[in-house]
Amino acid sequence: MPELRVFIDKNEYNVEKGKTILETMMENNIDIPHVCFNPALGPIESCDTCIVKANGKFVRACSTEIEDNMNICYEIEDVKSRQLEAVNRLLTRHNLHCTVCENNNGDCALHNAVDKLNLERQKYPFEKKGYEPDYSNPFYRYDPDECILCGRCVEACQDVEVNETLSIDWSLEKPRVIWDDNKPINESSCVSCGHCVTVCPVNALMEKSMLEEAGYFTSLTKKAKDNLVDFGKGLEKPIGIGMIMKISNIEAQMRNEQIKKTKTVCTYCGVGCSFTMWTKGRKILKVQPEIESPANGISTCIKGKFGWDFVNSKERLKKPLIRKNGKFIETSWSDAIRFAANGLKKVSEKYGNESIMFIASSKGTNEEAYLMQKLARQIFHNNNIDNSSRFCQAPATTGLWRTVGYGGDAGSIMDIYKSDLVFIIGANTAESHPVIATRIKRAHKLNGQKLIVSDLRKNEMAERADIYLHPAPGTDIVLLSAITKYIIDKKWHDKKFIDERVNNFDDYYKSLSSFTLENAEKITGIPRNQIIKTAEMIHSVKNMCILWAMGVTQHSAGSDESTAISNLLLITGNYGRPGTGAYPLRGHNNVQGASDFGAMPTYLPGYQPINDKNVIQKFEKAWNTKLSVKPGIDNVSCIENIDNDKIKAMYIVGQEFASTGPDSEMVRKSLENLEFLIVEDVFFSETAKFADVVLPASVSLEKEGTFVNTERRIQRLYRVMEPYAETRPDWEIIQDIANELGAGWNYKNPSDIMDEASELCPIFKGVNYSRLEGFKSLQWPMKENGEDSEYLYEDRFNFPDGKARLYILKYRPPLMEDEEYPLHLNNGRMLEHFHEGNETFKTPGIREKVPDTFVEISNDLAKDYGIESGDYVKIVSKWGSVKVRALVTDRVSGNELYMPMNAAYDEEGINMLTSYNRDPDSDTPSYKELPVKIIKLKDKGPSPLPKTNPRFGKRVPQKGINIEMKWKRTDYVKLTDD
Repeated sequence: MPELRVFIDKNEYNVEKGKTILETMMENNIDIPHVCFNPALGPIESCDTCIVKANGKFVRACSTEIEDNMNICYEIEDVKSRQLEAVNRLLTRHNLHCTVCENNNGDCALHNAVDKLNLERQKYPFEKKGYEPDYSNPFYRYDPDECILCGRCVEACQDVEVNETLSIDWSLEKPRVIWDDNKPINESSCVSCGHCVTVCPVNALMEKSMLEEAGYFTSLTKKAKDNLVDFGKGLEKPIGIGMIMKISNIEAQMRNEQIKKTKTVCTYCGVGCSFTMWTKGRKILKVQPEIESPANGISTCIKGKFGWDFVNSKERLKKPLIRKNGKFIETSWSDAIRFAANGLKKVSEKYGNESIMFIASSKGTNEEAYLMQKLARQIFHNNNIDNSSRFCQAPATTGLWRTVGYGGDAGSIMDIYKSDLVFIIGANTAESHPVIATRIKRAHKLNGQKLIVSDLRKNEMAERADIYLHPAPGTDIVLLSAITKYIIDKKWHDKKFIDERVNNFDDYYKSLSSFTLENAEKITGIPRNQIIKTAEMIHSVKNMCILWAMGVTQHSAGSDESTAISNLLLITGNYGRPGTGAYPLRGHNNVQGASDFGAMPTYLPGYQPINDKNVIQKFEKAWNTKLSVKPGIDNVSCIENIDNDKIKAMYIVGQEFASTGPDSEMVRKSLENLEFLIVEDVFFSETAKFADVVLPASVSLEKEGTFVNTERRIQRLYRVMEPYAETRPDWEIIQDIANELGAGWNYKNPSDIMDEASELCPIFKGVNYSRLEGFKSLQWPMKENGEDSEYLYEDRFNFPDGKARLYILKYRPPLMEDEEYPLHLNNGRMLEHFHEGNETFKTPGIREKVPDTFVEISNDLAKDYGIESGDYVKIVSKWGSVKVRALVTDRVSGNELYMPMNAAYDEEGINMLTSYNRDPDSDTPSYKELPVKIIKLKDKGPSPLPKTNPRFGKRVPQKGINIEMKWKRTDYVKLTDD
């Protein structure tokens, strides 16, 4: 960027073109009030506190771009008087009472502006607006009398989160922020993402968990607070505001002794949101995402912002348990470790090392996954180690390994935002990965990004899409291959890219001969003109990203469908550049990392194959042992291997195997057949009921370590609080069991484990805790020069010749409906809950929004069966049945049903219905191929979604806060010369 010269109070600065005056001043540590400005939101222009004089005119620093040789005056009386006037106007809307305010923590923008400008006395009296505070939302409250109408919350809701719920009604005599068309918050479309609360510069929007907790005087009664405020107001005339501000600043500093602020990483989905968690003892006061949070910035969802009650749940395991005479009894850690180690040893001695299966947690840390696989390989000399990626993301990894060489996202979340076109296939991004969805929604709304969505349900992203495709279940490979063939037939493919960087084009093109538009229309049910329109849109852009998730991967052809996605990207040249690539959206917070760090049956850490002699020799030398080169058993095929007596013991860390495995009844019968089972978890899970020993684990907030998010980003988490009761971090437990078996490990801290892994794994070379300090992060693979990789394949693909490989595919029809089971049951995640809900159901506010599971049924199907919302129905498959309430909705259509994965009660879980059918290439269960029948029952209840669920709200889309409406009001007097 070219540099410009600028003068600020006669001091010269060199500035990049395109910077605003405010950005320039902040970058050069020139302190200037700016109440409405937040770097994550951009200029809002509502507060007028950042006024400066530029080239002789009074302008807002936040929105005025630097010009060459611009002369800016800041420290002059004319500027200060206007800034003071702006602050005084804000104080008419906000009752200044900092010492008894929960927001007096050093980051209140209004407090800091008053303090900075040395305001002595308030020019205009505070005026109540006449509206009651809204406490209806379970997580936060809005107090109109504290609201300064800066518009930050509206900008965040409309154009960052893009839920489009909040606006300011400038037409009111006393304007205020409203939700939808002036509904109570809890009856609106608000999804409780927390953006508005995060950016509020005062205390108008406040987490309920902060109320009466943050500060030494905030717990006073309302009467006592009012008396204290009145006393302070009385002092204002004789001594001025300055002395009162000094007292409040002292009190704010004192709060640092009371409130602990710790950086951590979210433990829910794979986006990898990081934030600062405020705690007082074990009480979580608030979650504060930071601008420097690399994956999410200021964004969170309902779970990451408010879904932490499980941490202090009374249902948590407190002490180790051992089964004796059919009952669990509490025991000491030393006895539990000895019992666990001896149990594994006895099975190994009796049946051999390969009779034991190990499952690492996709919610645990990288370091814990590394130790789990090391335990299996070093001590028991087997490769029977896996993690829950087998249940969801293994097919995506397989597809990428086949074509481009790395089993991870091709770029970063910012690449998705920058892309000209985002194509989402089989992913409910707004609910499963909501923070990534915010970036797409923002780019689509503000930047003109194009959006194509292919899904069985008309979810939020489908509603927003430029093109919405509704294929028949399990036919994505036909759709994608037909689009690819049409693009090549029209000679729209990137010939130069293919010639230089891709192998097997001719044979691949020949293999597409059956994927004609006519066949695609017949098989997918999508009209040919829609397929053509999709191909034309892809051809019209310079770069494209494709996102997909379990709607693709959890099919019997999940690996092939994922491969077809990568083939399409290669044909169009959409790899190796910013804004391009494949993005399989990872489900769990560390499902990527668990695989990266070796919890896989055919790969050592860093995706180093067990059949590579040099790799084996390296690890044997480091671990001082002989390693097996025999491929291990994965955590799906282990079920049948229990039944055929090959697997006799299991050690399961942090996975609800009994509920999340396919065909739950079959899984439970298999677990009963084990001779020995160790379960290490946070709660007494369904899986724990089958255990011989249950080890109570600490949650992520109670330990240190690292996670890898969906974009290959390694991030560090810090211990927020001490472990609950007698729980312990998984890495300590695994190490103690290993040492009881004679391992001789001596890790003092998770950083020691990371140092070992990075030394042995080229893709992690140079990764250490100092490089991950605070909000720093690194994206693997690491380059030889020590830099990380924001996006992949810039120069070469991860194959020996550096070229990508087009992979030939054939269509295999999915498991189809029949006369007895005529309906198709789909399933997936909901915004409010995570997976089966064992953590999110512990938060009352979330459970209030979604009390239990249910089945979505279309209007037409509901008419045919005489079903209404709230009716109980029985859903029956070949493998089981469940009883749930129905929800009639237009999100599904035809003979398709949908059930969320979460269930408050285990007997209602979706996997009571699913089958053991699998993708032959990855062994992933085909959870999405589920023919069922539905039976209406006599029982009836209320709608499974209460009216306070945001899906019943009505959004009010707009761009920005409509600041022009404020400027047009008769009671607004300009302070600028524009």
